[in-house]
Amino acid sequence: MCGIVGVISNAPVNQLIYDALLLLQHRGQDAAGIVTQQERKFFMHKAKGMVKDVFRTRDMRSLPGNCGLGQVRYPTAGNAFSEEEAQPFYVNAPFGIVLVHNGNLTNAHALKNELFSTDHRHINTESDSEVLLNVLAHEIEKTTRGLPLQSADLFAAVRNVHRRVKGSYAVIAMIAGHGVLAFRDPFGIRPLCIGRSEDNVMLASESVALEGTSHQFERNIEPGEAVFIDLQGNIHAQQCADAPKLNPCIFEYVYLARPDSVMDDISVYQARLNLGETLAKRVISTVPPNEIDVVIPIPESSRPSAAQLAHLLGLPYREGFVKNRYVGRTFIMPGQAVRKKSVRQKLNVIASEFKGRNVLLVDDSIVRGTTSKEIVQMARDAGARKVYLASAAPPVRYPNVYGIDMPTSTELVAHNRTVEQIREIIGCDALIYQDVEGMKKAVGSLNTKLAGFDASCFDGVYVTGDITADDIARLNENRVAGDEGQEDKSRLALPNHGD
Repeated sequence: MCGIVGVISNAPVNQLIYDALLLLQHRGQDAAGIVTQQERKFFMHKAKGMVKDVFRTRDMRSLPGNCGLGQVRYPTAGNAFSEEEAQPFYVNAPFGIVLVHNGNLTNAHALKNELFSTDHRHINTESDSEVLLNVLAHEIEKTTRGLPLQSADLFAAVRNVHRRVKGSYAVIAMIAGHGVLAFRDPFGIRPLCIGRSEDNVMLASESVALEGTSHQFERNIEPGEAVFIDLQGNIHAQQCADAPKLNPCIFEYVYLARPDSVMDDISVYQARLNLGETLAKRVISTVPPNEIDVVIPIPESSRPSAAQLAHLLGLPYREGFVKNRYVGRTFIMPGQAVRKKSVRQKLNVIASEFKGRNVLLVDDSIVRGTTSKEIVQMARDAGARKVYLASAAPPVRYPNVYGIDMPTSTELVAHNRTVEQIREIIGCDALIYQDVEGMKKAVGSLNTKLAGFDASCFDGVYVTGDITADDIARLNENRVAGDEGQEDKSRLALPNHGD
């Protein structure tokens, strides 16, 4: 999962892209990059770190031009600590192309071999995004055959990309002297939308990046669709997939996206309210509401679900944890020891909300269980009499192969365990999970046009239809090592970095 943005404007775009990346910072905190174009020349700056740390005044001054791309990076595999894998990526032929990518290619290893042996292209990093860029460049070169570039050539190239590439991908590419090309995988697993202002056309991962930079949200890029925006701001679009179906990643609504975003016509905030409603029914069947004194969310994604649950059960809703906003998401931490250590740095309890009470903690999801165990213990240390834990998402039982940091099956606390066994590991007095069908109905009811969801980490069904147990084993061979040499590494390693 990463955040991407692209802009074509009548004015310099460096500050606009910077502002959009700040709004997408939640989608990636490892690295950031911006590339701009002026007079067919690309100007790029990228480095490890948060947006505010990567770009200084001198860096912004070195990014002239009225057209550009940006990305915030969240690595799930490959060399997470290498600045070489920060995006955007660049190739000089044909025309000169730079690209940013959100998603993960599940056949990147095979494509890399094809690029070397058949397409005669060199890949210099372990990044699947560099593989994707070279596949796109090769297909554009085939369709243009040295002739001037036409939008029809780009659409033909994207059609061939769809046929060669497997996995999830939302892509924005800039072609020197021509404009910006964007496209989305045929299942629409990763989000991408387009908006306008008086002077600009902007593409971004989430609508919040458009609205927060004074753009009017126009529409989502459809699964399999390609959109080309020329340097004059004219938009050309065409469906390029043979059988597109909208199956967005349901974890975007559960956790990843900002609550003020609307993705594929679904309000993320409303989706989380709905999840709270269905979770309330599960709580009633497990713990009588009269045995709960207070409902407390685990910040921050769980707040809408927790508030709705408390309202429906007629229970007090309280903030019992204060979050230090200057500590990164534990979900993204590079090692298990760092993740465990950071929980108490990230959250502090308001002891008065716990002392002598039976508390129901609500979280958006439980992945490894490490954070949940620490938080339950923090509640007990603050004087809670009983600690119940409810998850707005079902048990995470399977690895994710489409670009989310879900570890191997053995690292998932719910893998091959009953709810009672998970409860014992976490140490709570009762554990209540959302059920898979309830989750899908809660979110899917907000857009009946959806074909379904990628909910593979919950139900083990991989919507691209090309993932086997052997594939998952192979995809995890290059997992990023946890800190201090631990074997319980923290990232789902896919063939390359899988942004």
